[in-house]
Amino acid sequence: MDKVDAVVVGAGAVGLAIASEIAGKDRDIFILERESAIGQGASSRNSEVIHAGIYYATGTLKAKLCVEANPMLYKICVENKVPHKKLGKIIVGNGEDEVKQLEGLMRQGEANGVHDLELIDSDKIHRLEPRVRGDAAVLSPSTGIMDAHGLMDHYLRKARRQSGSDPLVLETEVTGITKSKDGYVVDTVSGGEPFSLEARVVVNAAGLFCDRVAQMVGIDIDEAHYRLHWCKGDYFSLGGKPPATMLVYPPPLRDTLGLGIHSVPDLTGRLKFGPNAYYVDKLDYHVESPVEPFWSDIVTYLPEIRKEDLHPDMAGIRAKLQGPGEKARDFVIAHEERRGYPGFIDLIGIESPGLTSSPAIAKMVAGMIEDYLD
Repeated sequence: MDKVDAVVVGAGAVGLAIASEIAGKDRDIFILERESAIGQGASSRNSEVIHAGIYYATGTLKAKLCVEANPMLYKICVENKVPHKKLGKIIVGNGEDEVKQLEGLMRQGEANGVHDLELIDSDKIHRLEPRVRGDAAVLSPSTGIMDAHGLMDHYLRKARRQSGSDPLVLETEVTGITKSKDGYVVDTVSGGEPFSLEARVVVNAAGLFCDRVAQMVGIDIDEAHYRLHWCKGDYFSLGGKPPATMLVYPPPLRDTLGLGIHSVPDLTGRLKFGPNAYYVDKLDYHVESPVEPFWSDIVTYLPEIRKEDLHPDMAGIRAKLQGPGEKARDFVIAHEERRGYPGFIDLIGIESPGLTSSPAIAKMVAGMIEDYLD
């Protein structure tokens, strides 16, 4: 049986970022991915936004890691030629209640350490984006967009360069994890054949399936509150010239599962809107939502949009820890030593802002396992 220093389960943005942080020429590391290419789940089915860290409860991992990672991510993009644009974002409110929500968002963002926010009036909204309607808005200059695949390619290149070999093993599904004397025996099916290896450290970055991987090692996911709830979001693309160049968001409290249906410009100049949020029990990436609710939300801040110009585009699925009617949950990033599994790291419920937070998450996990890899 092959023995390695570490196995990272999952080759999405977070798993690849962690691998790039812990890889070294004196370390044997495998990245195990069940799909035929990297980043086939949530990492490539999202808005590709570089978030500032405004929305999340102060003191949570979501807030701390997002705020820490925002400048790190821009630096990575600049230094490694990952396509990106610092477009800026406006969160638009109409009416007294929504303007009060914006004031609350300002306080929340500032408490989280986002110090470049500005509460602007309708005149400045019009100067920035003449076709956007709003009584007020929160302006976030440090919000932008990036090429998520370009970022993941960078992480993989870095892991390969630092390890001196290719740690990525595709089309390999983890089927069991057993604690051993020196770490963990990881059972897989690779290319249709069973294959096992022993690792001193296992990092569970399996995205939509991370609760199942945690269960494999022996964790009671209901007792630990690790059971995931899949939450789908659909997007509609806009035909014709985009009416705004910045990211434009409604106040988030319109949609308690997400940040609301917002404009999503991409690096080619195309514009789509989304995502909405609804729970599902199967993986299906077809757009299921009717166009009417999307259009109804969009015209509150972009009144010129015509319903007939919206077309089904794509869908993604989030790995949420909260189920229907439950309060929002934070990321779980846990060294499971206290549960009797030293060297086993769980990353559970890494939804938005997980892509933005990926470099900070990687540094955090590397710090957890440094003693095991030295």
